[in-house]
Amino acid sequence: MRLLWQTRSNPLAWWWAFLTLASSANITLWFLLYWEFHGQTIKSASSASGMPLMVFLSAAYVFGCAFRSVLPRADVQRICLFDTWLSSVFIGRTVATVAEVCFATQWAIVLSELAGKAGLDTIGGLSYGIVPLILVAQCCSWYGVLTTNYLANAIENSIWAVVFLSIAIGLCQLLPEFNGEVRIGLAVAISGIAGYLYFLVTIDVPMYLNRWRLGLSVGHNTLSPLEGLRDARTRWIVTHDFAQWRDEIAWMSLYFTAAVWASLALCFAYALIAVH
Repeated sequence: MRLLWQTRSNPLAWWWAFLTLASSANITLWFLLYWEFHGQTIKSASSASGMPLMVFLSAAYVFGCAFRSVLPRADVQRICLFDTWLSSVFIGRTVATVAEVCFATQWAIVLSELAGKAGLDTIGGLSYGIVPLILVAQCCSWYGVLTTNYLANAIENSIWAVVFLSIAIGLCQLLPEFNGEVRIGLAVAISGIAGYLYFLVTIDVPMYLNRWRLGLSVGHNTLSPLEGLRDARTRWIVTHDFAQWRDEIAWMSLYFTAAVWASLALCFAYALIAVH
């Protein structure tokens, strides 16, 4: 870390400082949330019994993202900022998998609770498809990371787009069923998802497709999954070259800030739905 700060003119040093500061703030917010809800019982709503699970799922995402913020890495390229075994792509991808499945589970729980309150069984059924689809996306992510085939990453993020498009459609159908703070929360969530989908469709997925096409044009040789597993566990390339990180900065910055805030907000949303 000291070597990075010796080149403070490098934008990566300031980007890393931003990620670290944001992660510290996010962890503080999680502890405030934990203290707010720890031991709290909402007697008027039995569904509030699921609040400890929501807070636990949020912890997995908040702390997982914090770990990946302090030790950033670009998985397929095997690049990282710091020379430590904790920068192993295998470790980072494992942490990301657990965190993302927990995040998806949060969305499934909240959507199911909303559908139950509104009596819309179709949307309740939709919530059951969220986690299985994200598990498929994780398989695609792992395949892309191990084989260094960017097409799998494009498919992974396309699945995320389909999942959140489905969630947005469900929330739009639920919007007229609620009033007050819940309706405002639904409107904010729909707006946030719209921005996320725009980012995926116009920036993220095209970026991976372009990398895949470039690899085909230059004859890039992908790895077998077993070769990739060993490579992901043992090889990491430390680089402070801004050009190699340029395309990663936008999605990582949003991922480790806005997405974490969404995870925290889902806990408050669950509590709000419980007393509605």
